[in-house]
Amino acid sequence: MTQNPQTKHIVIDARIRRSGTGRYVDRLVEHLQAVDTDQHHYSVLVQPSDDWQPSSDNFKRINCDIPQFSLNLLDQIRFTLELYKLKPDLVHFPMNQQPLLFFKPVVTSTLDLTMLRFTRAGKTPVPIFKLKMLAYRFLFWYSNKKSRHIITLTKFVQKDLAKHYPFTANKTTTTYCASEPPLPVKAKLPSFIDPKTPFLLYVGTAFPHKNLETLAKAFLVLSKQMPAIKLILVGQKEQYYEALEVKLSKIPEAKKSILITGFVPDEELKWLYENTAAYVFPSLSEGFGLPGLEAMIHGAPVVSSNATCLPEVYKDAAEYFDPKNVEEMADAIQKVLSDDKLRKRLIKRGNVVANSYSWRRMAEQTLDVYKEVLDKN
Repeated sequence: MTQNPQTKHIVIDARIRRSGTGRYVDRLVEHLQAVDTDQHHYSVLVQPSDDWQPSSDNFKRINCDIPQFSLNLLDQIRFTLELYKLKPDLVHFPMNQQPLLFFKPVVTSTLDLTMLRFTRAGKTPVPIFKLKMLAYRFLFWYSNKKSRHIITLTKFVQKDLAKHYPFTANKTTTTYCASEPPLPVKAKLPSFIDPKTPFLLYVGTAFPHKNLETLAKAFLVLSKQMPAIKLILVGQKEQYYEALEVKLSKIPEAKKSILITGFVPDEELKWLYENTAAYVFPSLSEGFGLPGLEAMIHGAPVVSSNATCLPEVYKDAAEYFDPKNVEEMADAIQKVLSDDKLRKRLIKRGNVVANSYSWRRMAEQTLDVYKEVLDKN
């Protein structure tokens, strides 16, 4: 298709599309193709192994095999040259990692400030990790400083960003994410749970800020009153889940009643959402909080941390607790389990709140940001 010379060229860095945090840019690109069919033309950067293909004539796939999050000087230079070669009028980076030497107009999505507060060295040697964090903090500041406009996913993050970096206050727009529809599969009972056994559910990673150790402690307090209940933690097993599993294995009560499943297929995950006594989200820091919305869309009552943006997103559709207070967390869960009226209200309100968000609206608002920046060039 021959592009109209009057249209502007927008590049979107979607190399992170297939990662755990990539759903935002994946849905953005998907819905932009529906809301902008001829105003601009787009180049979408993806990893060569990614199977993404455009569905609209004004979108083009560009293979980009340069590593993500690389501070290697050669990678920085290669990526900078690749971007300049595309001759964009605007580049949208959905993360704060971006080349230092690229000076054309940029829009950056700053998803949250979690990494600034909850560092996680993992298996990286401490001196190297400290150097990486120093570089990350600089890149975080620099990407926000040089951006013509910044997108956040909640008002909380927008205000949090402005508090730490006042220069962002007048160039930030919030565009909310959305839940997916219920999983389009037939629910299947997992082999690891008895259908008559009541259970609490958490789905996600085990990074330190997810606060799963505190959840385990709260659950053990609760289980003294409700000895039959189980806690099921669903997530791809990696070093943080493995470390948690080792700790829990040393506690006899936890070993019997807390199950870390690893990955489960969609049909089993759907059954867990639909049959859990409550979905518990104990996180200390989030940029939006999609997991709770996904639980709501499947009809699960949600008991949530009151930290960061979560009350803004979940509104009155969750029972909240202080995520650092074990007793308060246990009490909030127990309240939902024992109060049938509250449970039914949370399920009803959860469906309403989850359905109030829209990926298409997010894409439309993002397109408005693009237009605003391009009009100022």
